[in-house]
Amino acid sequence: MKPLLIDGAWITTSHAEENRNPSNTDEVIGLYAHAGRAETQAAIEAARLSFPAWAASTPQFRFEILNKVADELTLRKSEIASLLSREEGKTLREGLQETERAANIFRFFAGECLRPAGDLIPSVRPDVSVEVTREPLGVVGIVTPWNFPLAIPSWKIAPALCYGNTVVFKPAELVPGCAWVLAEILHGTGIPKGVFNLVTGKGSVVGNTMLSARDVEAVTFTGSQAVGSLVAQASIKHMRKLQLEMGGKNPLVVLDDADLDLAVDCAVDGAFYSTGQRCTASSRLIVTEGIYGRFIEKLTEKCRALTVGDALDPATDIGPVASASQLATDIDYIEIARAQGGNLRCGGDIVKGRNHGYFLQPALFTDTDNNMRINREEVFGPVASVIRVRDYEEALATSNDTDFGLCSGIMTTSLKHAAHFRRESRAGMVMVNLPTAGVDYHVPFGGRKASSYGPREQGRYAAEFFSTVKTSYIRP
Repeated sequence: MKPLLIDGAWITTSHAEENRNPSNTDEVIGLYAHAGRAETQAAIEAARLSFPAWAASTPQFRFEILNKVADELTLRKSEIASLLSREEGKTLREGLQETERAANIFRFFAGECLRPAGDLIPSVRPDVSVEVTREPLGVVGIVTPWNFPLAIPSWKIAPALCYGNTVVFKPAELVPGCAWVLAEILHGTGIPKGVFNLVTGKGSVVGNTMLSARDVEAVTFTGSQAVGSLVAQASIKHMRKLQLEMGGKNPLVVLDDADLDLAVDCAVDGAFYSTGQRCTASSRLIVTEGIYGRFIEKLTEKCRALTVGDALDPATDIGPVASASQLATDIDYIEIARAQGGNLRCGGDIVKGRNHGYFLQPALFTDTDNNMRINREEVFGPVASVIRVRDYEEALATSNDTDFGLCSGIMTTSLKHAAHFRRESRAGMVMVNLPTAGVDYHVPFGGRKASSYGPREQGRYAAEFFSTVKTSYIRP
């Protein structure tokens, strides 16, 4: 059994769950301890008690801790990438990319430890100066999803520690392996006990205990809109700082003047890679009528050529769906789209492999409109739909007609339309002639509307959530 990490000690429990490979459900990757209410409370208390000393630690000491994590992730990237692909279902290539990204995130925030921001400003009053500084919050509860089991924890844990907070980390139940390895690496850096705590287990137990604790000063959550709403409701009575990332229904607009080959490649990448299990996936392809027929023909050809299979097989383009429940959700949405009049142009079939796994041929729908459920609700699988529009103006209006606002993209050779779309798209991130999925680690990440709530993640903007501002007035 892989234990919890609480107050610097590895703790076993009376209950554990199997972690199985979605490419081969006969393979048990490991057995991972589940925390109960008592263990979660102990982790919160350990984080609370360790906070004053960690907050007062030198930037150099925090730099060394985070930099060691980056070095170890880099050193062990092949091993960790294999584990990531086995437990989540990403191809090994994508697993390596995610592991390298996690290392880069820790290295970036190691550097941020040595670059604390602040301002010394003259007062409007004579002989008075004003100093603006940032201070840590306290105990930060971190709740992460299963689709990026290493990168998303890294881009929350690294800034939390960088800015002097202590951490209680609850990963998704589906992917405890990468979380445990990250805890093992942090523990091995010599980080003081209680500063970082890992509590794997059920959201109904671990998550609810965290949300009910008065000593948790802030919660950062990535997951579904429904659960994010519950996190917000539970947090408001404690007046704690809150950061929510809750998905998207991202449009990729393809105009008549687009480079056709590039547009198709970006659509396939954004919609289907990582099995479509990305909050930035382009699940709505909005195409103007002049290029519509050629785009559909070429996109269908590309989709049919995708190889679905074991995540570790070098020939695989698309790995398995992450779980049986997610596969059932994907199939349900495919049937809903067909019932509402969508034309299943290709895919949508369960694929039989050498091993039992959750394999689904990427599904492409045409002849859909923006009011269909397939275009209103996040499927979170390898399912994309095409919406035909008359012109740029209708494309822009359709792209903005959604409850979500995480990411959007446009394929065009027109500088005029590209500039206008960047300005008028109601999304937190805009891509021009790029897939909607795929973002850098050193710049802000986040959206608008139902996609996000609170300050942005990643890059220097992470300081807005993981620290608080103090203004001091000084007269000698």
